[in-house]
Amino acid sequence: MSLYLRNARFIDWQTLKIESTHIKVDEGVSGGISFVDSVPDSAVADSSTRVIDCQGKFVTKAFGCGHHHIYSTLARGMPAPKQIPTNFEEILTYIWWHLDKCLDKDMIEASALASALYCAKNGITFIIDHHASPFAIEGSLTTIADAFDKVGISHLLCYELSDRDGSGPSEAGLAEHERYLAGGGQGHIGLHASFTVGDELLNRTVELARKHGTGLHIHVAEDKADQDACLTVHNKRVVKRLHEMGGLELPQTILGHCIHLDNEEKELIRSTGSWVVQNTESNLNNNVGLANYSQITDKVMLGTDGMHCDMLRSAKAAFLSGQPVEGLGMDTTYTRFRNVHRYIQSAGFTGDGDNNLVVLDYDSPTELTDENFIGHFIYGINSSHVETVVARGKIIVEDRVLKTTDEADILTYAREMGNKLWAKMK
Repeated sequence: MSLYLRNARFIDWQTLKIESTHIKVDEGVSGGISFVDSVPDSAVADSSTRVIDCQGKFVTKAFGCGHHHIYSTLARGMPAPKQIPTNFEEILTYIWWHLDKCLDKDMIEASALASALYCAKNGITFIIDHHASPFAIEGSLTTIADAFDKVGISHLLCYELSDRDGSGPSEAGLAEHERYLAGGGQGHIGLHASFTVGDELLNRTVELARKHGTGLHIHVAEDKADQDACLTVHNKRVVKRLHEMGGLELPQTILGHCIHLDNEEKELIRSTGSWVVQNTESNLNNNVGLANYSQITDKVMLGTDGMHCDMLRSAKAAFLSGQPVEGLGMDTTYTRFRNVHRYIQSAGFTGDGDNNLVVLDYDSPTELTDENFIGHFIYGINSSHVETVVARGKIIVEDRVLKTTDEADILTYAREMGNKLWAKMK
């Protein structure tokens, strides 16, 4: 189907130049857009042509999430843990490692569908996810992929490998990566964090990543405990360990968090060109600290760490918290917000073409121009302004309603699975 966006004010996501135009949107994984002088009359358009009148609303490239955890979707409002955590390791033990052990295939599907729904309605058309379900691993990546595809979201997936639950889940996790990637799935080799991964497992993940032409996706020094454990067990710091084991030589590797690093580790990340994902709100929620990412690398993108599905919210949090920590400017915040596209392109992944677009119903009380867009991005534009979303050239959200599948069915299913999960956790 040919899609036309009439009367759009197009914002180029890289130059920020604003142009009043009509847009022809090509369909497909590698589809693009073109500016045209006229569009077909919507009244006489046939079944192969769709025309949307934007009525002067802003249109720009859709958004991407650099680090997500769909497995946390059903956690909202869940019962309190049996023991109140007092540090990061206890947060993992009593909350997240308790929850992920209780997940089954249906819960995973519901989590992925609901997360994709929220992402789509917030303008996100590409998700890089990091999954965990140690007793429901087989087929989990395909379950997530199918749910994302049903909603219309492109994706890069992995399973969070770890030795924390013994050899059974770690072997199953390796097999799941092999099955998914060998079958044509697009993803990384996932790892939880250095302090839960032994040398043998780390070696095998690096080799598996090399085999499939991808990289690692791992939490790095999110809490000081990760560094303390690495120094105690391996007599070296986390980034140095990853580098010596070959993890940083893979250009697709993503390092999440990177809060507690020393100067040598920062230099290793810069010299290898590894990408870092900033997850500000999660770091604040877990009280693990904030990093000066400007001292690490300019290859920083933003994620949610499963806290929510709103990248505009993540960008604002990164800016507000980054001012006192690193003197972060609005322009650098926007660059980090958009770096996920640069990562996807440089790493050779697909699904994030120019035909992923959002229509923003942003009726500002002040003028929006090429020169002041960044100010509107930080202080004005938010997810409530996302009206229509186009993914791979197809409309997936129109007038703030998901069009690819039924929202009510997804949320009913999610609530059913949420209750089932909470009962199991008790």
